[in-house]
Amino acid sequence: MVRTCLLNCLVICVTLWSYLSSGVFAKSYRRPNIVLILTDDLDIAIGGLNPLSKTKKLIGDAGISFSNAFVASPLCCPSRASILTGKYPHNHHVINNTLEGNCSSKAWQKSEEANTFPALLKANAGYQTFFAGKYLNQYGHSEAGGVEHVPPGWNFWVALEKNSKYYNYTLSVNGKPQKHGADYSKDYLTDVLANMSLDFLQYKSNYQPFFMMVSTPAPHSPWTAAPQYQDSFNSTKAPRDPNFNIHGKDKHWLIRQAKTPMTNSSVQFLDDAFRKRWRTLLSVDDLVEKIVNRLKVRGELDNTYIFFTSDNGYHTGQFSLPLDKRQLYEFDIRVPLMVRGPNIKPNQTSQMLVANVDLGPTILDIAGLDVNKTQMDGMSFLPVMEGKVNSSSWRTDILVEYEGEGSNVSDPACPLLGPGVSECFPDCVCEDSYNNTYACVRTVAPSANLQYCEFDDNEVFVEVYNVTADPFQLTNIAKTIDQEVLEKMNHRLMMLQSCAGQSCRTPGVYDPRYKFDPRQMFTSHSWRLGRLRQKMK
Repeated sequence: MVRTCLLNCLVICVTLWSYLSSGVFAKSYRRPNIVLILTDDLDIAIGGLNPLSKTKKLIGDAGISFSNAFVASPLCCPSRASILTGKYPHNHHVINNTLEGNCSSKAWQKSEEANTFPALLKANAGYQTFFAGKYLNQYGHSEAGGVEHVPPGWNFWVALEKNSKYYNYTLSVNGKPQKHGADYSKDYLTDVLANMSLDFLQYKSNYQPFFMMVSTPAPHSPWTAAPQYQDSFNSTKAPRDPNFNIHGKDKHWLIRQAKTPMTNSSVQFLDDAFRKRWRTLLSVDDLVEKIVNRLKVRGELDNTYIFFTSDNGYHTGQFSLPLDKRQLYEFDIRVPLMVRGPNIKPNQTSQMLVANVDLGPTILDIAGLDVNKTQMDGMSFLPVMEGKVNSSSWRTDILVEYEGEGSNVSDPACPLLGPGVSECFPDCVCEDSYNNTYACVRTVAPSANLQYCEFDDNEVFVEVYNVTADPFQLTNIAKTIDQEVLEKMNHRLMMLQSCAGQSCRTPGVYDPRYKFDPRQMFTSHSWRLGRLRQKMK
């Protein structure tokens, strides 16, 4: 009897093993793999996706494209921190690209790194994890542990020391420095990241799901193209949209100080930068194709989610600002977001409002983890991708916040502007300042497509745009919009600026569940509404 039972067990084990090894069981029950490809400074508003024909076909056409994807802050390090933590900047406290601004600082490492979504994937969901590329702008700084520091959550770590480069850089390879020179075949960073990603896919364990994050320098400056692409787009110019090279007369003073029309040298400079940015993207397009093809050859593509997005947008000449990010307008805060994967039907476009704080929650949801057990501010958009949510039940607003930077001393080339400005061009047009500090509610609802912003300056300057009627944000309607709407948006902004976790996902002004109660105004912010009313009169 015992012998018969043992024989039966043996037959079952052999059968199950053959079933597992055939891949049938694995494909049916194994948790999906996840790939996140993050570009640097890639816009969507001024044609950033145009050079990426293979990426659009392999990810966008094969899945879903989000036309209302935004970043919580239009600057590299705060945005990347929001992606990793699923938190708004007021909760992760990374305010700019400096160590003093908490970018990859010891304080960041101590307070946030152990709770990033890759760390949770590895610790709580059994994923093997791989990172390659630009992490945070000050990563590798001697005061932040140098390249020896490998953040928790990564099995395989290949991170660029400090900011974007294409040649002559140092990588941290699992905590050991690897120096690269200027030989294209060995050192061009976008290609190095592609090759290391392919190596990971080739040699990783086949018994665990994987998460792979590839963070390219492109199309960030210094805009160094691969040799074979250096003559591409020679006749291309930055788009001359309605907001190109015009004066932002009803906008914040930093925008109003831009000289209009721009000098010929500034226009030539931004057109040249625009071409160079596009050229660097051709190598990103190759990288995406290589990763997708390798997954296909390995039989893993059908069980893999692939996300493609950017850390912020970009501008080239809008409102006569030569080039940068850091502003509250669509061209800087709206980014590409395309996703393909299991249960995502191809050729979809979604108008639903999503933000980069949602990437971590969505990826955790895919892995089967409960986002509500984290401290993340974002929410999973997996139900959106699977067609299980309609616009009437989805969120209607998100928060965008930015803390401006300036110099304590006047720029010698632009003494009339005085101290407090930064990122200045030779013709004394400055792209940032201390009081370029703002917070916005970006609303996308069936009945409204609005942006409401307040500046933390002496004016308490307010900008409001009806993006449906005015997609290029030419007219600030703060002085003409209904007073009750202003008060509701002001109240909602204060709610979002002090939110954390679940309270960041409460109904917005244009959600039918929203209840406006002026008595709930925070006393610490009450001065703002009074000054706002005076300002609007």
